[in-house]
Amino acid sequence: SHRQKNVVRLHPVRTTTRVMVTTDETMELSEIEVPETTDAEKEFHARTAVLCSERNLPLGKVKNARDLASVRNSPVRPGRVYRIGRVSDATPEDIHILFGQIGVKTLVDLRSPTELKDDPTLEREEVFANFTDMVFYEKGRLVKELGPEEKRMQKRRKRDRVRRGARDVLFGFVDNFFGSGDEDEGEEEECIDCIEAAKLIEESAWRKNRKERHFVSIMNELKYVRGTLSKLRKRDIAKTLLKSPTTIVSKAARENIKKPFLDEINGGGLPMLNELLLRFGAPGIKYVLDLISDVNRHPVAFYCTAGKDRTGMIAAIILALLGAEDDAIVEDYSLSANVYAEMNDHKAMVGALSQRSLDAKTFLGAPPEVMEDTLNNIRNTYGGVEEYLDFIGFGEESRKRLIYALTAEDVGQGTLLSKK
Repeated sequence: SHRQKNVVRLHPVRTTTRVMVTTDETMELSEIEVPETTDAEKEFHARTAVLCSERNLPLGKVKNARDLASVRNSPVRPGRVYRIGRVSDATPEDIHILFGQIGVKTLVDLRSPTELKDDPTLEREEVFANFTDMVFYEKGRLVKELGPEEKRMQKRRKRDRVRRGARDVLFGFVDNFFGSGDEDEGEEEECIDCIEAAKLIEESAWRKNRKERHFVSIMNELKYVRGTLSKLRKRDIAKTLLKSPTTIVSKAARENIKKPFLDEINGGGLPMLNELLLRFGAPGIKYVLDLISDVNRHPVAFYCTAGKDRTGMIAAIILALLGAEDDAIVEDYSLSANVYAEMNDHKAMVGALSQRSLDAKTFLGAPPEVMEDTLNNIRNTYGGVEEYLDFIGFGEESRKRLIYALTAEDVGQGTLLSKK
């Protein structure tokens, strides 16, 4: 039976701010609608704030950071894997806690290249000086180790990547709605001196004494558009294209073609985003789980921007596999509800979403029903979390390694690969 959800109608409060958009323009928006918080939502946030104070690490600038062992009745042993928000803003005390006291050895950055490009602290020496950067490429399942002078988002040489003809309809939408998709196609980069991801994991023992930061973009803007496109009915797409044959030429036509996408995205909300993440992010999700399965890489901390959606999905998969109750997984996800409100650029985020006709209330929250729907979707679509992991290639032996790495009482470095 389907659960009947209460619909809360929000009356927006208007304010003014300046918003940076992906086209590198600064636009003055005289009216940005920032939805007010209802009494029910205030009560929910108050409850989660208490749990956050009990479970979150006492960090100043790194938000939403906690050990997966802190989840109610968690099967995870303390000190092995952490979910956190963007780490590059860390204060000196944050750095001391994360890398001194906890001793985090492996960072996993789940953000898209566009997000990385927009992060001015991506190469901050105080945080990352002792880390070797590794980049995962979906195409070929390859990993590249960056040299000391190489940067993740450095300019790469020009390549023949022609986007003309029929493909302009899709890519024109990406470029005009999300900003240029050039940076998002990491899989198109040449991967010179790369190693197969599977081989890298198998031969991890020699790297056990070094710190690593792995860039694993499990969801980017182009994947989101492709996923949304796949959900639209063909006749709706055809109707839109017939109405807008001059998509690339006419700004008005470009605006018109967005509507079915926007309707689908806003209607699907975070549950649809999670659904697409499970499907299109599969190669990256498998790689992250492989890293976490490797005791030579512990402790591991994985993160996106706020540590909410992509981070929350990885956490949920791990917890579900290890047997955590749905209610505990949902509760842990819900602790992310306050994170955007605590970030300095919250109003700018609301404005940026509003400018793209996306509902900020939908995409900046972490309501319990989102994770409830996601867990149910995994069961309904794949049969359960183990079947989903089979689908992405993380088979029974891999699952045994992950369970052992996170739950065994005494796990010494170098013992994992022989454990079956």
